[in-house]
Amino acid sequence: MKLQLKLDNWQFRACGEEKWLPATVPGTVHTDLLRNELIPPPFYGKNEHELQWIDKKDWEYRTVLQLDEEWQQRAVTELVFKGLDTYADVYVNNVHILSADNMFRAWTIDVKELLRAGENEIRVRFRSVVNEDLPKLEQLGYALPAPNDQSALGGLGEQQISVFARKAPYHYGWDWGPRFLTSGIWREAVLEGRDQVAITDLYIRQNAVNQQEARLTALVEVDAPSAWNGLLRISCGGREWTKSASLQQGKQRLELEIVLDQPRLWWCNGLGKPELTAFRAELLKTGEAAAQAEVTTGLREIKLVREPDDRGASFYFELNGVRIFAKGSNHIPNDSFSTEVTEERYRHEVASAVASNMNMLRVWGGGIYEEETFYRLCDEYGLLVWQDFMFACSMYPGDEPFLENVREEAVYNVRRLRNHPCIALWCGNNEMDSAWSHYEDNMGWGWKEKFSQEIREKLWKDYEAVFHRILPEAVASCHPDVAYWASSPMRNLTYDMKQHATRMAGEGDVHYWGVWHGSEPFENYNVKVGRFMSEYGFQSFPELKSVLTYAEERDMELESEVMLAHQKNGRGNLLIKEYMDIYLPRPKDFKSFLYMSQILQAEAVRTAIESHRRNKPYCMGTLYWQMNDCWPVASWAGMDYYGRWKALQYTVRKSYKDLLLSIDSPDGENLRIHAVSDRQEGMAGELRVRLQDFSGAVLQEWIQPVTLAADSASVVFSEKLTALLQGREPRRVLLAATLQAGGQQLDHKHHYFVPGKEIAWTRPAVKVEEAPGSGGLSFIVTSDALARGVYLTAEEEGIFSDNFFDLLPGDSKTVEFFLSGSGEQDFTPSAPRGLEIYTMADYIDENLLSEA
Repeated sequence: MKLQLKLDNWQFRACGEEKWLPATVPGTVHTDLLRNELIPPPFYGKNEHELQWIDKKDWEYRTVLQLDEEWQQRAVTELVFKGLDTYADVYVNNVHILSADNMFRAWTIDVKELLRAGENEIRVRFRSVVNEDLPKLEQLGYALPAPNDQSALGGLGEQQISVFARKAPYHYGWDWGPRFLTSGIWREAVLEGRDQVAITDLYIRQNAVNQQEARLTALVEVDAPSAWNGLLRISCGGREWTKSASLQQGKQRLELEIVLDQPRLWWCNGLGKPELTAFRAELLKTGEAAAQAEVTTGLREIKLVREPDDRGASFYFELNGVRIFAKGSNHIPNDSFSTEVTEERYRHEVASAVASNMNMLRVWGGGIYEEETFYRLCDEYGLLVWQDFMFACSMYPGDEPFLENVREEAVYNVRRLRNHPCIALWCGNNEMDSAWSHYEDNMGWGWKEKFSQEIREKLWKDYEAVFHRILPEAVASCHPDVAYWASSPMRNLTYDMKQHATRMAGEGDVHYWGVWHGSEPFENYNVKVGRFMSEYGFQSFPELKSVLTYAEERDMELESEVMLAHQKNGRGNLLIKEYMDIYLPRPKDFKSFLYMSQILQAEAVRTAIESHRRNKPYCMGTLYWQMNDCWPVASWAGMDYYGRWKALQYTVRKSYKDLLLSIDSPDGENLRIHAVSDRQEGMAGELRVRLQDFSGAVLQEWIQPVTLAADSASVVFSEKLTALLQGREPRRVLLAATLQAGGQQLDHKHHYFVPGKEIAWTRPAVKVEEAPGSGGLSFIVTSDALARGVYLTAEEEGIFSDNFFDLLPGDSKTVEFFLSGSGEQDFTPSAPRGLEIYTMADYIDENLLSEA
């Protein structure tokens, strides 16, 4: 018989204090202090700066278990902590049983001899990460690179210690996140007792999968308190496979080969249904189940394809034999205090990604190995996951205890996640190869030049031990059907410390930050294209409603103390303004600046995505930075901390459609219209191109048939700008292109001949009417003049079917509203209350309108 008791009723206190206070587990010290009203809201104003004392203290948690004598009769009794953050000493009835040192591992301790009938105290003491690791820095004698570590006041710290702790790097601050060095019991804690054999792990290894058959191996790990003989049975969908099982005392593994005919395959979003298949393992004796376990997985074959070609080497994913253009974003933790993230918040993010036509998220290496809920939802919704190991933008120590700790962490997390069909790639780290390797061509971070040759060689040897030995070995042994990639970005797997990792070479993946960090123009997105663009992005502010959760009216200035506290990227606020001065008209005030920053961000990322997609099959992936936020802040996110879609998210939704029109003018003399298809079958349609003025009048029109091959990108229209304009003033006209087939509009694009700041602006009169027969669930939007950036808002939290769109007279847009956070279905059609509508003309300087 198996017993399980979830540990609750916890209390906490600062070590040395007398009073115990109620605590929540899973949780953190910061959130427990907040619930006990001992600290102000951490995200409000500049409160982050006032809360840096918390990580300098030791904290302890305790609970008392009331156990009956039945627990004494169990052959095995174990205490399981699924997550301790980070340096923790565990005591059972005042006996020290564990010193934990890795928040990314689970800890299982035999406590049979320590428990008694009646009251039993479990106590966990968390040692300050700061106090624990500062001596390690002093002992090392030199600082390992960790440029994102922030000081207590939010700037770059002189004592960068994040590299010593196996703790979420973003807790130390990042260029989008605050510094909150948490501690606490951050995942479930349970007491387990049993007196018979148990199945401790079930892995369905996928050896070869196609539409005809799936050849699988069930790997069943068991723990027997004594010798045991019986039968292993695996069942799936009414079918069974069995073999005899003769177990010795202790832990061992059983294997059973499985062949499924005509399997239901798991497909990612856009390619098919993400079919899931349940497997059950049982250990039987005299027909009765002595132990059992179940897993649900998706049957699929996923490959990273890197084959030499005339331009270098490919870099793309292939799912069930089908080449995929990866469309997605980079995911960071949804909260600085990750225990606050509910299933509803995870579902909102994943559903938003699917609603935005994504098929991949990259779990970035400076956060956490995500909760089971996240991966389960990715499985269900059909989102592939590029999974980083939790190493980012730093060089790490290489002593044997550290390396062994990393090995245990890697094996634990690969085993924990390997049944999830969403996992498409294991990646060793974020940006460490490139930060180290760019010294010789002055393209990178200059890490090498800070060290002597002797230390350089040691640091690279330590790097190779982790990322070219320990991690790939963990993947190869525990999850062999998924590829390993040592670092992102990286050119290839030749382990050479002279590699040039992020040049726009014809191989590997690329992080392109010339736009933003390098202050390069948006137009450079059109020429800086690699084989797989795994990071790039542009910042904006969240909407006013979100800003007002951390700021007051008096803070509404670009360089106010609060705005700077919620901008972690140095001169980020001014950089947004500098780009805005180039591309957009002047906003009339700071609140208008918030809106205009979102329009600017959307235009930047749209330019990048369309360039990447136009360049398929040379480029086969685009993952912008970033999907989400961990607190309310100005950042690169397309969806803010509260789940509110920015202009970027709506733009991405259109830019990631399976059929896309994209317009560019690469030389300033000719205009091209590209058609991109991610569909697996060809199609024929009609392209309609119109030159129109801002009153909607058609000045010229071109109509031509279009044939698109499956999975292709091609130019379907080309003309000289002079022939298009025929002497007309570029600031007063636009090009409208529509792709249609079978009477259905497949895509529609506007192209402006000048930047937004040069357009002849007038104030449109926009009208919104309820769509007949919709019951208030959809609305028709029209305008009497060009309306740019049409912005709809409602009182409730939700998304619109389209937003931040441009509208010409004579055209109309039918818009629906979907309520957020309504259980299993994240977006539910609803009649919005308090519907309001704005355009860019409402936000720009009035003088620009009068000049038009």
